[in-house]
Amino acid sequence: MAVYLVVVLSALTSISLRGSKVAVSLYALELGAGAATVGVLAALFAAFPLLLAVPAGQFADRFGVRVPIVVGTLIMAGGLALPLALPGMTTLLLCPALVGLGHVFFHVSVHSLVGALSPEAERTRNFATFSLGISIAAFIGPSAAGFAIELGSYRAAFGLLAAIALLPALYAMAHRGLIPARVRHEEESKAKSAFDLLAIPELRRTLIMSGVALTGIELFSFYLPIYGRTIGLTPSVIGMILSTYAVAGFIVRMFMHRLAQRYTELGVLTGSLFVAALAYLAIPALGNAWLLAGAAFMLGLALGSAQPLTIMLTYNQAPAGRSGEALGMRIMANKVTQIAVPLLFGSFGAALGAVPVFLATGVFLLGAGGLSLKSTGSKLPGVPETRS
Repeated sequence: MAVYLVVVLSALTSISLRGSKVAVSLYALELGAGAATVGVLAALFAAFPLLLAVPAGQFADRFGVRVPIVVGTLIMAGGLALPLALPGMTTLLLCPALVGLGHVFFHVSVHSLVGALSPEAERTRNFATFSLGISIAAFIGPSAAGFAIELGSYRAAFGLLAAIALLPALYAMAHRGLIPARVRHEEESKAKSAFDLLAIPELRRTLIMSGVALTGIELFSFYLPIYGRTIGLTPSVIGMILSTYAVAGFIVRMFMHRLAQRYTELGVLTGSLFVAALAYLAIPALGNAWLLAGAAFMLGLALGSAQPLTIMLTYNQAPAGRSGEALGMRIMANKVTQIAVPLLFGSFGAALGAVPVFLATGVFLLGAGGLSLKSTGSKLPGVPETRS
């Protein structure tokens, strides 16, 4: 039961995070910002997670998860409240930085908590349940932000998202037994550099694949609003298209365990890169909301399993007593792409528009899929791998 309650609290936090990315990008465009500025805002979500993901994981390993979970959600709520209290570009720049800062402490700790509360035989199922909760949140977040903007205002949207982010902290403080101070079931390990984890080949491969997959996910979240605005779509329609991605992610995660058993975890990840590449390459040719929703659904089917699979693999491949640290390394690897890619593509988009961003990302994912297939020798889904 505790795992399911943790999933609910994590879903609430994810609603605020997902919704904030739509609200921040659209509000920036409303204020007259260009693609390069939107790229900077996208990178700011990842700035603190890049710097603090590993320390956050080490803190959770050594001192427990309750404090970072509560404090992290309070910081998120505060960051989302800034544009509500003081509208303008200055607070809009602070908002994603604070949301990222709070979320990294929550994110690492809650993943470690789910893994630690799960017996080994139930761990895959519990992580799959966790991912389903995040999929539901990914559907609600963008839609809630879009409709709040259209029916109310940008201030109403930020107020709603801040209130949702505050709920997990209030509940966790009121029900302290839900999140035990310490949940580790692994043996202690001697202090080592976090970068020693990169010496583990399987873990290093998982971190790289996680970063590549997240690039596809994050660029779609930030540059679809730009493209949608260019072709005349309303905020609510843009939010619904982004939510279609989440619906597909929910569907594929229902069958994730079976897919991984049949084609291996790495095979599913590799195949997802090729399908995601095709979706990205198709987007610039689509000028209709329904067709864009179809591309989003295709992308959700492709990458919807990537995050839970890489979380599971990272947790299982981490040395004893260092799961939080390894999960922090995973986030750090993800944030390198989240910072570098939006800044690079933001400048690219400012000069040439949003369409080249989608084309370049498609080529990037296609190349990554080819390299993964060549370097690992894995087989694509559709070619089952014989297991002993």
